Amino acid sequence: MLNKIEIFNMADAMARHAATRQSAVAQNIANADTPGYKARDVASFSDTYQNQTSDGLRSTRPGHFLPGESAYSVPLQIRQDPGTESPNGNTVSLEQEMLTATDVKRQHDKALTVYSSSLNILRTAIGR
Repeated sequence: MLNKIEIFNMADAMARHAATRQSAVAQNIANADTPGYKARDVASFSDTYQNQTSDGLRSTRPGHFLPGESAYSVPLQIRQDPGTESPNGNTVSLEQEMLTATDVKRQHDKALTVYSSSLNILRTAIGR
């Protein structure tokens, strides 16, 4: 039932986007000393969600996607930060990753708040 209400789909997509960004931050930190490693991140949620929903393709049944696949997915891309490359070619900045991780936590908390608030509104509307 809840998968047909757009606000719940958006909250789910926000949480998935935050999880993908957190994974990118973890990979960046793990490779902070790897020579030639380029820091990765994902595009902003507003850009990716708008592109994902504008094509008109929607999942109407769980069988439309492979197991583990969802209607919302974001590819990792190399972060474009000119001038932050170390002498060994690595572009990871631990300070930047800490700031990004904090931003990711805020984004995930926002997704949970949207979901929780929408669920409370729905409960109020049906009288529970």
